[in-house]
Amino acid sequence: MNIREAKNEIIRTVEMYLDKNEFGEYTIPVSRQRPIFMTGAPGIGKTAVIHQIASELDLALVSGSMRHHTRQSAQGRPVIKARDHDGTQICVSEYTISEIIAAVYRVMEDSGKKEGILFLDEINCVPEALEPAVRQFLRYKTLGNRQVPEGWVVVTAGSRPEYSRSVKEFDLSVMDRLKRMDITEDFLVWKQYAYQQGIHAAVVMFLEMHPQWFYSICSAEEGMHYVTARGWEDLSTAIRLYEKKGFEITGRLIGQYITDEEIAEEFGSSYGLYRKCRADYRIADILSGKAGKEIVQKSQQAEREERYSILGLILEMLGEGFRKSVSRERSLQMVERALGSMKKGVKEDRLPVSLLLQEQTDRLRGRLRERTAANSITAGEREQYLAALRTLEEYKKNPDTGAPQKDFDKIKKQFSREARLHEKQNAQVKSMPEAALSFIEEAWGKEHQEMAFFLTALASWADSPAYISQWGREASFRYEQEQRLAV
Repeated sequence: MNIREAKNEIIRTVEMYLDKNEFGEYTIPVSRQRPIFMTGAPGIGKTAVIHQIASELDLALVSGSMRHHTRQSAQGRPVIKARDHDGTQICVSEYTISEIIAAVYRVMEDSGKKEGILFLDEINCVPEALEPAVRQFLRYKTLGNRQVPEGWVVVTAGSRPEYSRSVKEFDLSVMDRLKRMDITEDFLVWKQYAYQQGIHAAVVMFLEMHPQWFYSICSAEEGMHYVTARGWEDLSTAIRLYEKKGFEITGRLIGQYITDEEIAEEFGSSYGLYRKCRADYRIADILSGKAGKEIVQKSQQAEREERYSILGLILEMLGEGFRKSVSRERSLQMVERALGSMKKGVKEDRLPVSLLLQEQTDRLRGRLRERTAANSITAGEREQYLAALRTLEEYKKNPDTGAPQKDFDKIKKQFSREARLHEKQNAQVKSMPEAALSFIEEAWGKEHQEMAFFLTALASWADSPAYISQWGREASFRYEQEQRLAV
């Protein structure tokens, strides 16, 4: 299965394991909840997908690699205790609490969440001394003398023998207690993720032109050459920050993430073309419907790779507008809920608005702190919380006049202005796909591969849990309808 199919299957499994009957007991007893065991090549997104799942299901998360644990850190340090058995004093060995189990309890205490995911990577690459403890853990979900708390789903990941000499094969008695998922790399699935996450357009377009270079691991005399999904994403992040700071993008930088010399060199050339297109084509003008004849004619004369660079730049700006709109929408929703919660205090209790704002700020900050402690918040979600908090802090600058309703009405007017500005910005974003489609039609025609590629890229955003259907699919749906009617 690919990583998207694995993600959906893990979500279903987690929800199944956490299902409860009318007595509040887990429908599937904890002892029969098989740990999930993912296997696959390195760098295809196994760890990233678990973080996404924890965020989407609002569960706590504890994650770590088993490769670097010792027997004592994973199982607990043995200590000698005196026990009385039928009047005879004997000494027995017990274990202190495992660092892994301790981390679960610590997250539960800090976040207030009783349910979560315990994710242990490289489970089949542990040191030899730890192998018995791992087999016991996979069978019974215990480390030392402590069991994984109820409500915590165990997810593990491992390497395949062809990618690591440290891999230990589990015997049948262990494998028959696991829910195994074999995951393969899939560029089409990753591409959808790349658009939604804002992976650099130069990376996405290069791989669109050369999908065979998306993932590659091979041995050479000088060592392993590897190109992975994780490498492309990390390179994307590095390029963005280098561009922001005005640093030169060199072959040396690319080679730090893409270790295959041929692929790294080809990407360097492709990135140079991307930079040239960004300078030559006014993408903002294209997306505002102001592309002049000069740009259209220049686009018509462009070679295939240059055309895809132009499309990448268009999609990148569209994606940025989309993500900003969604982020603003969600932060404003948080502020709106906070103001709604303040209504009763203003209308019935006549409490000062500054006090009510402080209560809502503390509540929102507490929620952010809990999700951070639970490791179940993405960078984008964190920014939405911080934006909402900044807005509430801005409202707190208004002094109380002694008339709570009047003070509250003033804040509501501020919020209304911000909401109207957001709608105005949204309207601009919603017009961008239509302008892009008009430009592509004028430059390259309706039925050329550039149009088909662009419509496919828009459709790839449709799975995103936001309102892409309102501003991306509207325009593409019209073109799809026209195509069908033409046939």
